[in-house]
Amino acid sequence: MLSTLTIKNFAIIDDIKIDFSNGLSVLTGETGAGKSIIIQAVNLLLGHRASSDLVRKGHDTAELEAFFDIDPDGASAGMLTKQGLDPQDGLIIRRLISNSAKGKIFINGRQSTVAILKEVTANLAGISSQHAHQELLNPESHLDILDRFADTHALRSELKSLYNNILPMKKELDQLRSVKGEDEQEIEFLMFQIDEIESADIQPDEDQILDEKRRHLLSATGIFNTLVNALDQFHEKEGAVLEMMNTARHDLDRYRETDPELAKLSDRLGTLLFDLEDIISDLRGHADGIDMDPESLDRVEQRLDLIQKLKRKYGPTLDDLQDTHETLKERLDGIRQSDQRMTLLAQEIRSALDEAGRKAKALSEKRSQTAGKLADLAQSHLADLEMDKAVFQVQVAQDSADESWNGLSSHGHKLSPAGIDRVTFLLSPNPGEDPKPLNRIASGGELSRIVLALKAALSGVETQQTLIFDEVDAGVGGATAEKVGKKLADLAASHQVICITHLAQIAKYADEQYRITKTVDAGRTSTRILPLTSMDQRVAEIARMIAGSSVSDAALSHARDLLANQDHRR
Repeated sequence: MLSTLTIKNFAIIDDIKIDFSNGLSVLTGETGAGKSIIIQAVNLLLGHRASSDLVRKGHDTAELEAFFDIDPDGASAGMLTKQGLDPQDGLIIRRLISNSAKGKIFINGRQSTVAILKEVTANLAGISSQHAHQELLNPESHLDILDRFADTHALRSELKSLYNNILPMKKELDQLRSVKGEDEQEIEFLMFQIDEIESADIQPDEDQILDEKRRHLLSATGIFNTLVNALDQFHEKEGAVLEMMNTARHDLDRYRETDPELAKLSDRLGTLLFDLEDIISDLRGHADGIDMDPESLDRVEQRLDLIQKLKRKYGPTLDDLQDTHETLKERLDGIRQSDQRMTLLAQEIRSALDEAGRKAKALSEKRSQTAGKLADLAQSHLADLEMDKAVFQVQVAQDSADESWNGLSSHGHKLSPAGIDRVTFLLSPNPGEDPKPLNRIASGGELSRIVLALKAALSGVETQQTLIFDEVDAGVGGATAEKVGKKLADLAASHQVICITHLAQIAKYADEQYRITKTVDAGRTSTRILPLTSMDQRVAEIARMIAGSSVSDAALSHARDLLANQDHRR
């Protein structure tokens, strides 16, 4: 239970401390005095989000602190033990809210986080406020309420885990399937490119080797033509050098006997002829040894053209061409592996969905079995709250997963982390009317009582020791308010109940009553809290609640009667 609440520099609260006890504690006071701010502080101590705007003007930090007595056999004790804390020491939560820096949370003196704070306090206290009334108009909240009553936490947690595992697999499978058509076209193109490179069978440095061979072949043609021309000049053509030199020697030899000088010149010319014939023989031999295959040059040039074409398409060098070839093969392998991945994903999803389907079905069966019990119990509490003619129903239904549904499904139904069910609370406030969803039929006063009835129904199955009600009297009055007060008192027999109210019919049932006031001192507004420990104090406050600021003797007398006649005793 919540034993002590301390609030400093928070909104219009300067410094207050409240010591709570078991039973029903009621906070009363004028509108705007700061009652709801106190509940807001408790919310923050239970892990709700904080804002720097809540720090009181003129201060840097707001400080909130709560001390909870812990039942050693309760769920909260186990949660504290899990965090390495001794539940026998109780639970001290301290929260600092800064207007300029990140806030801090301390649990039993140890700095902690919002996530851990929420986990530790989950079973400590529950707050019902105007937000809870509005939330009840949203059918999505009805599923959570039924699950709390049916105690499906473990089963729902298992299903959520399965669901969260399936989602990324489905996303990946959908992505792979979405590009499958494109992949088939890409596979065809990749195979063409790979075949184009592989069929060329290009060897390392082949372009350089062929280029050298091409230059050699081109040079051989020039050399051969030069040799042929030389042979032609020296020997082959009419009037060639050799022929003319032979003729000249023959002419000189005719006068060899008569002119010794001519004989010498003829001999020298003979030597030249011998050398020339030797040169001609060498020229002819060299020409005969030259490879003059035009087809070979054509083949080399065609091969070089092919290599240049592939280099332009796939890389400026043969190394780049080889790298591109490897990249193309890897991409092709990747796409082919994606087909295998799709098959594997489909199998894994199918298996996980089968398991999730079994969990969802078990969850649905448990909800269906419990829905009637919750409806009957809530309706019995509504009867205690002046809604004895009302019919309250809990409808469990499923939404079909048609062809347009792109989410997960099980047994033909839409599947969510919470299962396949859609839960709707239905109400018929008056006889003869068909039950309708709350958001179409319930008034503000009816919503207040339905919230209280559901909280009363849940109180028998949930472990929260402290129940806090803010504005539980919204839209009610007279005899109905009396019944609301009685119901709160009944709840306080087994729980600590803290309630904010404007109605004397409710406040009269309090075991402890606190008056919240707002004062202005030196231009600063402050909230104060006064425990009403004497009967006179309570009579005065109840009378104020009845009559307003002008309290008459009649109001005081009425207040005494209310307190004297209330039939709730501890």
